[in-house]
Amino acid sequence: MNPGGVGEEAGKTARGFIDALKGNPGVLALSLINLALLAFMFYVLHDSAKHRQAIVEKVFENSAAIHLMLQQRSVVCPQ
Repeated sequence: MNPGGVGEEAGKTARGFIDALKGNPGVLALSLINLALLAFMFYVLHDSAKHRQAIVEKVFENSAAIHLMLQQRSVVCPQ
């Protein structure tokens, strides 16, 4: 059993991948740009989800306030 474990194997795999792509730097550059784009999209979607959640909470607060106002101003219909 190798004492390095999973970290060492992942490092060897990454080094092998980069060595294989040294002959074609365009593919390597596009792969790195794709990874950067993936990280950027995760950050943007995570941030927009927080913003959307805050908006939904405000909508619920406003609808509860409107409901309370309408309850206070309601009148009973005469018979």
